Amino acid sequence: MTSGKKEERPHNVVPLRTPRPCPICRKKSSQDFHPFCSKHCADVDLNRWLKGSYAIPAIEPPDEWSEDDGHSGQDDGER
Repeated sequence: MTSGKKEERPHNVVPLRTPRPCPICRKKSSQDFHPFCSKHCADVDLNRWLKGSYAIPAIEPPDEWSEDDGHSGQDDGER
């Protein structure tokens, strides 16, 4: 069971990623919340995903059938 204290990293560990700006506020990112600078910015990003703000708009292909054609593309035997 953990004591609730934050685990400290050894001082001889070299970070693999160079710090980059937080994609939300542009401050220096934190190793604890990478790629964000804080829990707040990570939560802002999560909220945007959950609301659908990051959805990629799609263009639907036209259906094979349209009411303008007057038929469904199937031969019903009537002419």
